[in-house]
Amino acid sequence: MKQLKAKTNYLSKKQSRMMSLKNLYLLGFIAGTVLPLSQFIPFLLEHGFNFPLFFEQLWINRISSFFGWDVFVSVAVILVFITAEGHRLSQTERWLCYIASVVVGGSAGLPLFLYLRERAK
Repeated sequence: MKQLKAKTNYLSKKQSRMMSLKNLYLLGFIAGTVLPLSQFIPFLLEHGFNFPLFFEQLWINRISSFFGWDVFVSVAVILVFITAEGHRLSQTERWLCYIASVVVGGSAGLPLFLYLRERAK
């Protein structure tokens, strides 16, 4: 009886932790989508799809170049991770993560992938 109660308590804590992680990943996805787009959408409204201007402003100084390169490298690594881990888990919704990563960035794609992975458990 004591072992059964301990096992039930362990499972309850594990389920609670998973629920917390799932919610944390979902919150990360929402923040990782809303915050970057809150800066990009006004640019689009003002300049349209002016890619030369976008890249000119992205690489305008060393600090912005630092962040630009960080995002490009991070997204490349995240896409590899989503592909490998998604294939290993037979995750069919990973295409959503590709879109989020490329359109918004790694701040949206990775938390979305982690959320979908936790939801599937």
